[in-house]
Amino acid sequence: MSDYDSTNGDASLSPRMNSSSPSLQPAAQPEHHQSGLSPIIRKKLMGFVGFANLPNQVHRKSVRKGFQFTAMVVGESGLGKSTLINTLFNTTLYPAKVPLPPSAERPSTVAIESISADIEENGVRLRLTVVDTPGFGDFVNNDECWKPIVENIEARFDSYLEQENRVNRQKIVDNRVHACLYFIQPTGHSLKPIDIEFMRQLHTKVNLIPIIAKADTLTDEEIADFKARVLADIEHHKIQIFEAPTYENEDEEAVAEAKEIASKIPFAVVGSDRIVKTPDGRDVRGRAYPWGVVEVDNEDHCDFVKLRQMLVRTYMEELREYTNDVLYENWRTEKLINMGVVQDSTVFKEVNPAVRIQEERIMHEAKLAKMEAEMKMVFQQKVQEKEAKLKQSEEELYARHREMKEALEKQRLDLEDKKRRIESGRPLTPEKGVSTRKKNFLRG
Repeated sequence: MSDYDSTNGDASLSPRMNSSSPSLQPAAQPEHHQSGLSPIIRKKLMGFVGFANLPNQVHRKSVRKGFQFTAMVVGESGLGKSTLINTLFNTTLYPAKVPLPPSAERPSTVAIESISADIEENGVRLRLTVVDTPGFGDFVNNDECWKPIVENIEARFDSYLEQENRVNRQKIVDNRVHACLYFIQPTGHSLKPIDIEFMRQLHTKVNLIPIIAKADTLTDEEIADFKARVLADIEHHKIQIFEAPTYENEDEEAVAEAKEIASKIPFAVVGSDRIVKTPDGRDVRGRAYPWGVVEVDNEDHCDFVKLRQMLVRTYMEELREYTNDVLYENWRTEKLINMGVVQDSTVFKEVNPAVRIQEERIMHEAKLAKMEAEMKMVFQQKVQEKEAKLKQSEEELYARHREMKEALEKQRLDLEDKKRRIESGRPLTPEKGVSTRKKNFLRG
């Protein structure tokens, strides 16, 4: 990017240069990141380089590859989901449904049905996939009726993760759900428990866009009150819905457009793919009633134009990016952690060299302290072992000294006894002949 400095003049070509040899001049002092890494040096372009054409290159590549978008529609039967999809993309994705006869057997579980179509507008190709959920909220017992929908969204995440882990990743098909249009019955009161629970289960896995279906059954005042109650319920239950993002350095028109779209959420829409004639003779898409005509593309009649503007014309790429960068990444991180995969926090981490040196010094000092403590412990252990051996040797020497003393004392007593015998004239040992005669005398 370029940064122009008023003190250095404009960005025109220098008289000594031609357009084929551009040069750069420093326009400001180097600025350093807070992390202490490489400095950012701002330069002023003195000639045309050409990287301003990068958006055009991205545009050509995108048009050549085409786009993929997957939308899910959820709501009770009869709220006009199929009609609204046909109206949004101005094509017949869903044919007219034939009501089932009373004797027909009806499904007992929520089904997941997908339909795809390749549509083209002004040379831009879009592969549109619409995921329908017939049966949602249509049963007597709707307990966990959202579970098949959650499993389907997670299965699509699993499929994308499996494709990312392949050896050959050249052909990755993105079938993740980028937006979920949730149709709310136009009761005029507030959200039902099934509405709240469904959005609580899905708001961390998909971009939720709440829609008030068949808004032509409510007056303008009823719609305003109903929207306020729905938003209050969403805020109370901490449900996250998709909001139009805002960026820095945007023009006033884009900011105003984003605010206007945000003010229409939840969108009160009317869907119709039929052409009707207005009292003033215009042919419009709408619904004809005895009291007048409701025009689908008239912003005074419903919010369909704002819904299409957010979903298709303005924020379709933001929906795709938010799904990939936030929703999918959060799910992927949680799944890998549950599988026991741990990411080293120091990998790809920007570190200030001074802070890194300080941390290494602290680690080195801690390592030295640990080694010193271990050496002291080993030294003390060796000393204790030596003291134990010396004590054992001392005890052995003391025992030998005692035994030798006792033996000497015994010898001294024997010598004194012999001395007394000699002095008294008694023989030290008895005579053998005398004892023999005494024995023979006793026998006779």
